Amino acid sequence: MKALITGGAGFIGQHLARHLLGRGYRIDIADNFVRGARDEGVKTLAASPGVRLLDADLLQADGLADAASDYDFIFHFAAIVGVANVLERPEAVLRDNVTMLVHALDRARSQTRLRRFVFPSTSEIYAGTLEHFGLPLPTPESTPLALPDLARPRTSYMLSKLYGEALCHQAGVAFTILRPHNVYGPRMGLSHVVPELLERAHRAADGDVLEVFSIDHRRTFCYVDDAVTLFATAAETPACEGETLNLGTDGPEITIGELAAIVVDVVGKPLEIVPGPETEGSAPRRRPDLMRAVELTGYRPKVALRDGIEKTYAWYRANVFDRAGVYVR
Repeated sequence: MKALITGGAGFIGQHLARHLLGRGYRIDIADNFVRGARDEGVKTLAASPGVRLLDADLLQADGLADAASDYDFIFHFAAIVGVANVLERPEAVLRDNVTMLVHALDRARSQTRLRRFVFPSTSEIYAGTLEHFGLPLPTPESTPLALPDLARPRTSYMLSKLYGEALCHQAGVAFTILRPHNVYGPRMGLSHVVPELLERAHRAADGDVLEVFSIDHRRTFCYVDDAVTLFATAAETPACEGETLNLGTDGPEITIGELAAIVVDVVGKPLEIVPGPETEGSAPRRRPDLMRAVELTGYRPKVALRDGIEKTYAWYRANVFDRAGVYVR
């Protein structure tokens, strides 16, 4: 099997590359390295037999000129992501995310044996429905979608992914759309709630206060190993062609305060957890319905939350907290 991963030096992209390599794939990793880092993980991957690293700017029509024409699968992770980027550059998020997808789909149409184009959408796709009508929880993929305030900068990311889903349906290639929910793990930067809490707890002194934002908001969390296994399994499963599936875990659903307590226990410091302000635009609850994904793929997440947090903390201690590490921002 042969796969192209755009944005393959980023968080999920790099983990997926390692996973596919372990399954015997040949892999091309395409990235412009604006967010993805040329760290030891990427260098090790690039040095592996069967892996090519392509410097590729998908904002250009010929950005994938060095890519092959015989991929079995294309996983398109290249995008502007992250709440800070979305709030600061909403117009670029809309324009660039759609442009990169258009160029990736153009490349997909030129393939000689493409089995599947895999598009990662977002759990933010449900934000407008939640705002106007409320959401069933767990939330199935069949939930009707509504638009939030178009003038709100945060809406730009959701819209770029919604338009991306529509493009996949109309592009004339075999596709699967996955909507990730709260994926976490090593090498994901420091802006996600899990590494952000881990860093603050790690750097705190015994007895310090740990302020937790949106402490009563509830989430389920999916460790990245489970996420990339589902990406690969959905791509390889014939029944997933043309499907839109939630990706994540459907339990346990915990508050951010309960998550902070697990983090503090893993770090091993006596810290006092206190509530901070709510994060603007953050949904009070988010929990995907995975019934359809499990039915089609047979895969259920296997990594328990505490185990995943322990693995994540071990990586950040070794590569970031206790040394001047280079990692995806």
